[in-house]
Amino acid sequence: MNHLLEVRQLQTRFFTRNGVVHAVNDVSFHVDQDETVGIVGESGSGKSITMLSVMRLIASPPGQITGGEVRFEGRDLLKLSDQEIRSIRGNQIAMIFQDPMSSLNPVLRIEKQMTEAIQLHLGMTSTEAKARAIQLLQYVGIPNAAERIRSYPHQFSGGMRQRVMIAMGLACNPKLLIADEPTTALDVTIQAQIVELVKRLKAELGMAVIWITHDLSLLAGLADRILVMYAGQIIEQAPLRQLYKSPRHPYTIGLLQSMPRLDAQRQAALQPIEGLPPNLIHYPQGCPFAPRCRFAIEQCHVNDPPLELVGDHHTVACWVKPVGATILPETNPHPPTPNAPFVA
Repeated sequence: MNHLLEVRQLQTRFFTRNGVVHAVNDVSFHVDQDETVGIVGESGSGKSITMLSVMRLIASPPGQITGGEVRFEGRDLLKLSDQEIRSIRGNQIAMIFQDPMSSLNPVLRIEKQMTEAIQLHLGMTSTEAKARAIQLLQYVGIPNAAERIRSYPHQFSGGMRQRVMIAMGLACNPKLLIADEPTTALDVTIQAQIVELVKRLKAELGMAVIWITHDLSLLAGLADRILVMYAGQIIEQAPLRQLYKSPRHPYTIGLLQSMPRLDAQRQAALQPIEGLPPNLIHYPQGCPFAPRCRFAIEQCHVNDPPLELVGDHHTVACWVKPVGATILPETNPHPPTPNAPFVA
């Protein structure tokens, strides 16, 4: 099967005074046409760096992509010239960044920032590019778009700035949209609006979406498949419902157990994941999650487990593979408490 995006054994390093940061470590995954893939993990797990590596936006020095392949429609993006990758970046692959206030230029009007890419990639005149920019702002729900396009970023609310970023990402009809935690700085009401907006746009435009987040609950109504990252690795990947119903990595189970639930008892305490992520300059031997894992055995501290198939399209990197009993609330309104029995 030909995938829209296929990443194979991707490695990214940062060469600093204190040592080499192993930011992305042999990451492999794919994205198909019209698919929404969620990437989840704590801060520092390598989610954003992986996507910046895919886009070839790693600053060098100190960063460097040291291995792997990134194939988009069969072409290895890592082997393209600077001019060739610029023709793809922002055109066929677009990215929405986490903080629109720092991503938008504060001294340029929205019109200038939107029309520049449209003229560059689509070859439109300034008049045609402005008309398209206004149409895009209307499309993402910004009222009085013909007037607001002359505004500066600080004259928009946080939610409206994020809508502007989405409009900029859609400007050239991309085949793949990468959303890097686009709702993190927004309140829950605006978060829901942005999620519904992206879902609608995906359905109407037929594009694929990669959604990066640290919030598993946000992906419940959005993603088709989820990749869980830890210490620069993919440690579990599965279709959405399968991951929620039967998580197999202790880290994924911990993420789910640390989420508040509407069906839980009022006084029920959340179960945090003890400890801190590893220092990626001194990359640990064995499984990087082992020092924090309540199921760790001796082998976990010696050898790093490979990703292995444990179900239909479900892979996990764990020597123990505990079985979580977390079930989506709409599937079972009164799920059992996850007890994660051992499976050798």
